[in-house]
Amino acid sequence: MAATHQPVIGPPLHAKVTAGPASRRFGYTVAIVVNVVVYVLVNDRPGWQALSFLTDDFALVLPLVNASIIAGIAANAVYVLLDPVWLRALGDIVTTSVGLAAMVRLWQVFPFDFTQTFVDFEVVARVVLVVGIAGSVIGIVVAVGRLVRSLARAD
Repeated sequence: MAATHQPVIGPPLHAKVTAGPASRRFGYTVAIVVNVVVYVLVNDRPGWQALSFLTDDFALVLPLVNASIIAGIAANAVYVLLDPVWLRALGDIVTTSVGLAAMVRLWQVFPFDFTQTFVDFEVVARVVLVVGIAGSVIGIVVAVGRLVRSLARAD
């Protein structure tokens, strides 16, 4: 008896599958909600002061951390209304640049105190910051490429 071939349901393997507009809008809305919650948790009482590993020097970094959160909220709010590739690429450049500035400031100030822990988390925190900084630089370069490519296609 010959095996029967069942048709494959879905797009061909070579097809580029992207989320539809409704899915993207839902994702942007979730991102807004998460960012608002983080903003409130960081800035409301007791806020960041409740975290024993953060020193008072975190106040020196807080404006850039807040700017990063607010930039994410603003970008996602715009994307809910309009999200062409060029606009998302531009938004990625802006939000990632602000996040990069916050991480560089975190590196400079290093408002962490891990003396109460049994593991040397200072090394871990610095490695995470370096990876975040490097990833942000790469992300900005990629977003600039997406922006240029999408604007060139528009002509």
